[in-house]
Amino acid sequence: MKFNKLFDLTGKIATVTGGANGIGRATALRLAEAGADISIGDFKPDDAEKVAEEIRALGRKALVVPCNILKDDDLVNLVDTTVKELGGIHILINNAGGGGGGRENPFKISVEDFKRDFDLNVFSAWRLSQLCVPHMKQAGYGSIVITTSMSSVNKSPNMSGYAASKAAVNHMAANLALDFGPEVRINAVGPGATRTAALESVLTPEIEKKMLAHTPIKRLGEADDIAGAMLYFASPVSEWMSGQTLFVNGGGEQTLE
Repeated sequence: MKFNKLFDLTGKIATVTGGANGIGRATALRLAEAGADISIGDFKPDDAEKVAEEIRALGRKALVVPCNILKDDDLVNLVDTTVKELGGIHILINNAGGGGGGRENPFKISVEDFKRDFDLNVFSAWRLSQLCVPHMKQAGYGSIVITTSMSSVNKSPNMSGYAASKAAVNHMAANLALDFGPEVRINAVGPGATRTAALESVLTPEIEKKMLAHTPIKRLGEADDIAGAMLYFASPVSEWMSGQTLFVNGGGEQTLE
């Protein structure tokens, strides 16, 4: 395959959840730059529409579908609307998620709090993948990427629910690779400390210094750093990669404590 085709997504349709801001926004733009048309599923449609406008300025089609990943009807509507309006789905970026990481004192949270981490990070990604794979198989090309986390392998206090859910994402992707192949690949990208609104809300100069003490590449991540890994998994260049978790972390570990 010629080099310029390895990252070429011309003619491909990508769905990005949580694409209105942060890593999701950067990923949607990166895939559009590579030639893909994009549907953005997000519970902040006004923010998502601003990203869609940037995508259209690149000459690509863009669609915004209001979506709460905790609602099955919203997930079904995201897929159905994308297929109807854009013509199919080849790439799914399961980026939306969340939880109580760093605030999960096991004596102060409930079983429902713990379960919500799995609803956000595991069950929604599994369900959306289930909905998209038939369309990908029909198209003869499919790549699913799930946003996991360094917490899936790190050990930290007050993280038991969030970290467990992200560890489940890694193992889920490894197992689903056997179910989805050969037409559809599924992988996970685990960001290290990345400058998003969530991190900036807790970041102090002291915390950043501690994080960089164990980071060979002496800076925190940017959303574009993570988007590059998403593009790699979405593109033909990674056509023999499935069931893998790639950590993008500057070569080290960054924790809040």
